Amino acid sequence: MAFLPLPRTVTKTLADLIEDVLPQTQCTKCGYPACRPYAEAIARGEAEINQCPPGGLEGVRRLSSVTGRPVIPINPANGIERPRPVAFIDESLCIGCTLCIQACPVDAILGAAKQMHTILPSLCTGCDLCVAPCPVDCIAMVPVTGERTGWEAWSQEAADAARERHDFRSERLRREKEENDARLAAKALEKMRAVTAEAANTPEELAEKERKRAIIAAAMERARQKAAANAPATASGTLPGEPEQN
Repeated sequence: MAFLPLPRTVTKTLADLIEDVLPQTQCTKCGYPACRPYAEAIARGEAEINQCPPGGLEGVRRLSSVTGRPVIPINPANGIERPRPVAFIDESLCIGCTLCIQACPVDAILGAAKQMHTILPSLCTGCDLCVAPCPVDCIAMVPVTGERTGWEAWSQEAADAARERHDFRSERLRREKEENDARLAAKALEKMRAVTAEAANTPEELAEKERKRAIIAAAMERARQKAAANAPATASGTLPGEPEQN
């Protein structure tokens, strides 16, 4: 008689449960770079549950139900509970610098370098992060929910969608950085090989050749140290494509 495997039980951590009740606007008003780091800080006891203005007092209540901490007012140092705004770009002033696109944590802005940018209102979380980088002040935050604030101006479906877009963007940026780092490492290695193959017939030419090698080697070492600081060290400790030292 065949037995079907039992479904695996997934146990969520306290940080997971806390993150689930955050509005996922990714606005950084809590003092952390995204909703997940804030959730982890709450779980560790390093942050209060009243640092999320977009969630408002209802958000504090939700966090209270998860953590068991008492309900307290939103900390004014983090901002105030308000109607949800949506970013608006004055397209007649936009210069296509892409700084707002780089700042948007949920990919809610369309555009390209030296081309007009525009906001996708249905995707905008009202985080404000695109406003400050704009060099021509062409972005305004426009309230769109009347007198409704906090979770009354938001929905769980919108929060889930924003979280998915934020996580997708973060993964894309991580992958693009890894690919760029790999290209730079390969380029540096090829340059080192080319310099090594150069003929050096005089002491002056040999000195110049070694100077170039030293510059390239120093750049490769800086890249290796940076990569090691951002990721677990590889077994050999070498850059991708770099030969191991014997």
